Amino acid sequence: MTDTAQRSTTKADLLHYIKGNIRDYALLLSLLAIMIFFQLFTNGTLFKPVNMTNLILQNSYIVIMALGMLLIIVAGHIDLSVGSVSGFIGAVAAVMMVTWKMDPLLTAVACVALGAFIGGAQGYFVAYYRIPAFIVTLAGMLVFKGLALTVLGGASIGPFPQEFQLLSSGYVPDIFGGSDFNMLAVVIGVAVTGLIIYLNYRERQNQQAHGLAEEPSLIFYGRNSLIAAGFLGFTYLMASYKGLPNVLIVMFALIALFVFVTTRSTFGRRIYAMGGNEKAAKLSGVNTERLTFAIFAIMGALAALAGLIFAARLNVATPKAGAGFELEVIAACFIGGAATMGGVGKIVGAVIGAFIIGVMNNGMSIMGIGIDWQQVIKGAVLMLAVFLDVYNKNKA
Repeated sequence: MTDTAQRSTTKADLLHYIKGNIRDYALLLSLLAIMIFFQLFTNGTLFKPVNMTNLILQNSYIVIMALGMLLIIVAGHIDLSVGSVSGFIGAVAAVMMVTWKMDPLLTAVACVALGAFIGGAQGYFVAYYRIPAFIVTLAGMLVFKGLALTVLGGASIGPFPQEFQLLSSGYVPDIFGGSDFNMLAVVIGVAVTGLIIYLNYRERQNQQAHGLAEEPSLIFYGRNSLIAAGFLGFTYLMASYKGLPNVLIVMFALIALFVFVTTRSTFGRRIYAMGGNEKAAKLSGVNTERLTFAIFAIMGALAALAGLIFAARLNVATPKAGAGFELEVIAACFIGGAATMGGVGKIVGAVIGAFIIGVMNNGMSIMGIGIDWQQVIKGAVLMLAVFLDVYNKNKA
């Protein structure tokens, strides 16, 4: 084969791969473009260390709930109750810690367990009584919104103990004793970046060994270079302020766990199989009822954790806490590439979708755009994401 023919073949393979994976790359490029746009139009405010830290704190609970919501959507269901459940759990935590003076750690464990029970109860009706998840969780949204008002007596309760506030407002201490620059954040950031690149490289080697590697070398090395630059740049910004927030560690650990579950475990593969074709999955031996029950219980636990983080950030439990969370969580999953009919979606996509919404909220607020137009713009973005999903599916 001549050099010209080889270059033509390589270019054709490159274009074919990009076309087949356009959704994943378009999503990442969209986030990058949105961040650059707001960086320019906010006069450089977006990428300031203090603002990036606030961005993490403001969106951590949305990201955490999006992890569970993706499982629900991939399985072909929906959960409208997550916002109300998180608000209710925050109210319960306030009563336990502020009114009853209970230990914060014990309270947090009990509240997450309560959230899992609530999610499991809703999942039970969906799985074993075949009641549509939309109806069950719509009822749950109303029930737990009312219960939050009842528990709080219509008033706010706070402040929380200092130990509990650290969940959302605390930072990992710098063991190297840095004052103006957090060296521990740099060490952790470099280590995590190196680990991600190493795992990606090892996975590619395994694929090549079995003849399964489809991603062209140019894209592989380019993608990993961007990942390294993004992580190291973010690490520098965090180190320049106060270091790594505690909630960032919690969030990153959960993301890593759910990426593993959805890509490497039998449990994750069964969720995708059930979402793709429930009858076929059932005939293949998958206990779809138990699986549905489990993913709703997981969603409930994550909603409870998000409620605790939100309450700790506000340092008070309010009757309106959690209002509208379900809309942003569901939007994050669909913007992140989850299919409306189930069976398709990635954890990384949901996380990117959550940060797209978070960057838009943050950037538009800095620019002084009113909440009315913010809602209009976010709604348009969601509609565009769903339209593209349906259009691509019909075209295929």
